Amino acid sequence: MELQTISQVSKFFQVSTRTLRYYEQIGLISPVKKEDFSYRVYDSNAITRIRQIIVLRKLRIPLKQISEILQNADALAAIDIFEQNLNEIEDEISALSTIRSVIKAFLEHLNMGSTVFAFPDDEGLLEIIDSLTISKINFKEEKSMEQLNQASEQLSKIEDKDVRIIYLPPMTVAAAYASGEDCEGTTLSMINQFVADSKLLTIKPDARSFGFDCSVEEVEISVPSHRYEVWVSIPADFDVPAPLVKREFQGGLYAAHVLRSWDFQDWRLLGEWVNNSDKYDNDWGTPRWISQETKTGQGFEETLNFYNYAQSGAMKNLQLDLLFPIREKVPFEVKQDERA
Repeated sequence: MELQTISQVSKFFQVSTRTLRYYEQIGLISPVKKEDFSYRVYDSNAITRIRQIIVLRKLRIPLKQISEILQNADALAAIDIFEQNLNEIEDEISALSTIRSVIKAFLEHLNMGSTVFAFPDDEGLLEIIDSLTISKINFKEEKSMEQLNQASEQLSKIEDKDVRIIYLPPMTVAAAYASGEDCEGTTLSMINQFVADSKLLTIKPDARSFGFDCSVEEVEISVPSHRYEVWVSIPADFDVPAPLVKREFQGGLYAAHVLRSWDFQDWRLLGEWVNNSDKYDNDWGTPRWISQETKTGQGFEETLNFYNYAQSGAMKNLQLDLLFPIREKVPFEVKQDERA
């Protein structure tokens, strides 16, 4: 099998290049280093390992346990991990089944003919709970694939408690952008080099770093970026060497959600949360900075605790915050007054 570039592997497996680099940094995969290749490349052994990791991730096995499975020849270790995860999933499914049954029982209680909402009293609630042993589904005996898929989708859904509303203040940033093969890795290296050479963190230890796809065309989640940009906040009077450029970020409101288990499908789920919100509107695409070179108005992936990460470079300690641009909904009464 011929060597595959990181973008080819990313596109084939529908896994972001950031995720592949993360797997590399924590020791799960090892790309091949060839003198005649300027980018990461993978041989058949590495691709087989990536396929195994993806299968296990889709089974919701944590990366730490995946490492134990793949680096341990003892089948008993894998059996123990699978049994542990199976028990957890069955408990979650049973919990969802119970919740579903309680809600159905509430509906049956409230649909007894009354047109006025009246929450069941304590005695009524107790009767409903007692009836659950009859009405709830035993998923351990009736685990159809459709039921498992529905349960998994429900468990992955982003709830209100998973989202923080934050305001990013205006800031001056040094920006690196690149296009083509592994543009994400290229821009990250440019910013890391700038931070090191300028000793930025000794001057501004509270520096923040953001990355985002700045392609003109829309890029699907987990598909390699065609064009990528990375920022680091700097003092307003700080010198920025070419090819980096200075940008002035105007600030704004964002829905924030910590990336779970390096699954970038969280972007889609966060977007669904925003679009279903009764308090906030989707503000994706509204420019909050000026750029002559790249597209503006996107959401960001912020490196949490950038100081520690930049100092150590340890990917195992890296966490990303997904930041989705939003604006507060304008009350209907205000809109009516404006028309008047």
